[in-house]
Formats: sequence, C-alpha cells, structure tokens
Amino acid sequence: MLIGVAGALPVRPADISPADVRRLADLGFQGTSVTLGDPGEATQNELSRARAIVSDTGLVIAQANGRYASLVGHSDADRRRGIDGLIDHMHATQTLGARTCYVRPGGLNPNGPWFAHPDHHLETTFDRALDSLRLAARAAEDLGVVLAFEGHVLSVIDRPERVAAILDAVDSPALTFNLDPVNFIGSIWDAWRPNAVFDRLLDGARGRITTAHWKDFTVQEELVLHIEEVTPGRGIVDHARWLKRLNAAHPEAWVLLEHLTLDQLAPAKDAVDRAMAGAGLAWDAAP
Repeated sequence: MLIGVAGALPVRPADISPADVRRLADLGFQGTSVTLGDPGEATQNELSRARAIVSDTGLVIAQANGRYASLVGHSDADRRRGIDGLIDHMHATQTLGARTCYVRPGGLNPNGPWFAHPDHHLETTFDRALDSLRLAARAAEDLGVVLAFEGHVLSVIDRPERVAAILDAVDSPALTFNLDPVNFIGSIWDAWRPNAVFDRLLDGARGRITTAHWKDFTVQEELVLHIEEVTPGRGIVDHARWLKRLNAAHPEAWVLLEHLTLDQLAPAKDAVDRAMAGAGLAWDAAP
C-alpha cells in the first residue's frame, strides 16, 4: 500500500505551486489528490502544469476530484448533465495522469451531495444511481480511466450491501470502490463496533478497492447521537487492524488521509505510520 493525502493542495490546479507539493513530500506522503472544480474550469495547460509540478516533486496524483451535477436526479436530463460533467473530469484525469477519478453519486438535497434526504434510501433512487454508474463506467472503459466511487450513510450508497450490488451489477474494471469506512458509521451500534462495518465493506468491495479515504471518529457526549470525525489516532478506529486487513485484500491500494488542515497533516500521518508499524507493515516504495 501507499500513503497519500486528499484535499491538501490549493483547490484550483492553476494555484498549485512546487512549495505546496514539496510540503507533502517532506512529510513523507507519496501521493496526493488534485481538485478540478466544475467541468471545464481547469484548462489543459493548467492541468499539464499541475501534473509536471507534482511529478517533479516525486509524488503521484492518486486521485482527481471534480464537481458535477447529481447522478441521481429525477429527470434523464439532470442525470445526463451529471454524467457529461463526470466524463469531462475523466478527460482531465487523463491529462493529469491521475490513477483514479473520484465519483460521488450526488443526491437530492439542494444543500449538497452528502446531505440527508429521505428519498436517498428508496430503491428507485438507487436504481438511478446504478444506471448512471453503468454509463459512466462504459465511458471510462473507452477512455482508459479508472473510476473510484464513494458512499455515505446519508447518501444513496448508504450501506456496504449497496457497494456490493453496484460492483456486481456493473462488472467493469473501470469501476472501483473508494473505501471510506467512517462514512458508513450510521448508528451507536456501528460506532461501538466499527470493525464489523469495515469487514462488511471489504467483503462487499469484491476485490475492487483502489483508494481509501482515511479518517477517525468519536461519539460526542450529547443527549442525541453525535458521531464526530477526528484526526487519526484520536478516535475509536483500530487503525492497525484496518490497515492490516486492507493490505491483505488490496495490497496496491492508496491510503489517502482526508479532511485535515495543514497543521494536522504531520500528527495524522505519524499516527497512521505507527499503526502500520503496529500491524507489522511498511508502506511500499513509491511508484
């Protein structure tokens, strides 16, 4: 496995500087994500420049991540806009030389793709997600791009069994799963026993995990349930166990630390490095 970070570079490829990437390399990261903005927002020259800066610093672009319309909108036209936007980002992924193109299913809440909506959990909504992912995978195959889709307990891909259903239905080497286990902690029972959730996700992924967004969480002392994301090493997750299981199933996966401020990067990576050592593992040599 390899260690990287998501969301630590400037949000526009045009604003990425050698110093930004060197900071990550100095901390021992081997890869990074690059965000793309809206479809067509980043020019070919800007993408090529970002690719050169990252490569010259010795890092790999593990994931490209852009915004686009929801893949589960009610109308065919809405979903088509989402698919076309994602295809635009596939072309950007090619230009960047990124290993994967990140895919969010989108949602029905106007405030954002990961916010709750009761219809996210309907079979009809899931069927729309499946149709969109099938079309996206077909386009990715034609372009030679690897997609990595993600789920969340508040989204249409709300449990490990949904992941398995997608990968079984869309049997394409171009469609893989972006493992983010903390996203699937949806109850107090899951929170106290997160290993069971992690194991179900690994089983459901059917050997098709290319990237993982790595986080931690705690249960807040409130009168209603609050599950709070925290930096790795400060929460409930048994990182050594999770990393050992992920390595056994997917030894070439990228582990991307996520949702960190710049001052949190070093302690978070130190915690994950210690967990790797505790699991008897070491990061692979950078490709």
